[in-house]
Amino acid sequence: MSSAEVIPPQKYGHPPPILLTLTILPISLCLIVNPLLPLILHSIPSSNYSLANPDGQPSFPALQASIGFALLAFVGVVWLVPKVSEAFIQKGLRGRDLLKKGGRISGPWIPESLGLPCASWYLALMMLFIPFPFSHLFKSQSPSGPESFPQRELTLYLSSLLSLLTATLLGFIDDLFDIRWRHKLPIPIVAAVPTLLVYYSVGGVTSVVLPKGFSGWLDTLGLARWLDGSVVDLGPIYYLYLILLPTFTTNSINILAGINGVEVLQALIIALSVLINDLLYLPIWSPALLDLLGFENPQNGRVLDWAIGEVVDRHLMSCYFMLPLVGVCTGFLWHNWYPAKAFPGDTFCYFTGMAFSAVAIQGHFSKTLILFFLPQIFNFILSCPQLFGLVECPRHRLPFYDEKTNLLNPSLVVFESPPPLKTTIVLEILSFLRLVKLEYHRPPNSKNSTEKKYIKSSTNLTIINFLLVHFGPMREDRLCMLVGFVQVVGSCIAFAIRYKVGSWFYGGDRR
Repeated sequence: MSSAEVIPPQKYGHPPPILLTLTILPISLCLIVNPLLPLILHSIPSSNYSLANPDGQPSFPALQASIGFALLAFVGVVWLVPKVSEAFIQKGLRGRDLLKKGGRISGPWIPESLGLPCASWYLALMMLFIPFPFSHLFKSQSPSGPESFPQRELTLYLSSLLSLLTATLLGFIDDLFDIRWRHKLPIPIVAAVPTLLVYYSVGGVTSVVLPKGFSGWLDTLGLARWLDGSVVDLGPIYYLYLILLPTFTTNSINILAGINGVEVLQALIIALSVLINDLLYLPIWSPALLDLLGFENPQNGRVLDWAIGEVVDRHLMSCYFMLPLVGVCTGFLWHNWYPAKAFPGDTFCYFTGMAFSAVAIQGHFSKTLILFFLPQIFNFILSCPQLFGLVECPRHRLPFYDEKTNLLNPSLVVFESPPPLKTTIVLEILSFLRLVKLEYHRPPNSKNSTEKKYIKSSTNLTIINFLLVHFGPMREDRLCMLVGFVQVVGSCIAFAIRYKVGSWFYGGDRR
C-alpha cells in the first residue's frame, strides 16, 4: 500500500453482542474459578467444587474449567477482531470481497489474516489453562513438591502447544508472502515435528488391526511372519502417515474456501465432531439417560463400556483442546459470516488443521479424524486434475457472481483450443459421473453435423461448484449453509463407519 493512499475510517467486524457478552462472562469466570476453590479454601472438600455426581462417577474439574475457557474464547474473539482490524488494514493486510457488488474494483476493504489474533487468543488461553489438569496435585503436595507429577501428560500438552504456535507462525508467513502451493505443502510437517517426536518418546503405537479374514489371506501368501494375530506393526511407514496427516488437515481446509464463512464453518463442525467423539469415551453421562437409550452397564456412566484407563485420559486431553477451539471458531464466525467483515487467511487454516492433527496423534485416533474430513477428501480428489496440471487451474476457483440476481453460479475454465487428449478423457469421465458440467464447441468450418466436437469449457473442479451444478444458482449464505450441511452429513457417516461398520468389518469393539 502506497503512503499516499488513505483508507477512509470505517467500522470493521459485525457489532459484538453486548447482552450475550454480559451473560457469558460471569458464567465462564465461575466455571474457571470453581475448580480452584478447594486450593484456596483448604477446609472445603474438593467434591463440592467438581463435576462429581451422587452416583459416584469420576469427576473432571478441569473439564469444567475448559468449558469456561471455551466461553471466554468466544467472547474474546468476538470483541478482539473489530479492535485489531483497522491495524491489519493499515498494514496492507486487506482485500476486497470478490463475490459482492463492485468486487475487485470498488468493493469495501476487508481485513485479512485475522486468523492470527484468533490463534493468539487461543494459545494464550491454552497456556493459562495448563495448571488446571494438574490442580489436584497442588492441593496436598509436600514442601518439596508433588510426589508423582504426570510428566507424560504435561509433555504431550506442551508439545501440542508448540506445534500450534509453529503452525500459526508459518501460516502468517504464508499470508504475508503468498507462498506457492508446491512450496507450502511441507510447511505443516515442520510444525508437526514436536508432536511426532513426543509421540515417539512416549512409545507411540505403530501397529494397526487388519480386517477380518485379511490376516488369513496374508498367511496364504507367506507373510504370516509380519503378523501378530490380526495386528501388523507398520513401523516407520506409520510415522510417514502421521507426517502426511497435518499436511492434509491444514491444506484441505484451505482448498475448500472462497465464500464467506466456509473455512470457519467447516473447522467448527469438525471440531464439534471430534469433541462429540471424545465425550463418548468419558464417564460423565447420566445413568438414567444411558438406561433409557438401552446402553449396557449404564451405572458406569459410559457410552462406550470398554473405554477405561489411558484411553479416557487421551480423549480428555483432546477435549481440553477442542472446547476452546469451538469457542474461537464460533466467535470468528460471527464476523466471517455473510456478509463477511473479516477474512481468516491461511493462518486460520494452518492453526485449526494443526489442532486437529495434534489431538488425533496424541490421542491415537488419527484414522477416526480422517473420517471427519470426508467432504475435504472428496473435494481434494475432485480438485486433483487442476492441482496437478491436467486441467488449467486459475488462481481463484470461486463461483461466478451475477450482480443482477445476487446469486452465485458455477465458475468455468475455458479452453481456447481443443484440450489435450488426457484432459479430455479426465473431463469426460468426471462428466459421466456428473461431477462437472461441460460445454462443447463445434469447429466453425464444420459442414458435417456429425463432426466430432471438442470441450469448450468445464466447471471448476471444487465441491462448491459441484453443489452449484446440482442445486442451481443460490445466494452465498445459502451455499455456505449447504456446504455446512454436507459437512454434518459427512460427520454422521464417519460416526456410522467408526462405531457400526468398523465393528463388523474388524470384529468386536474398535478401540
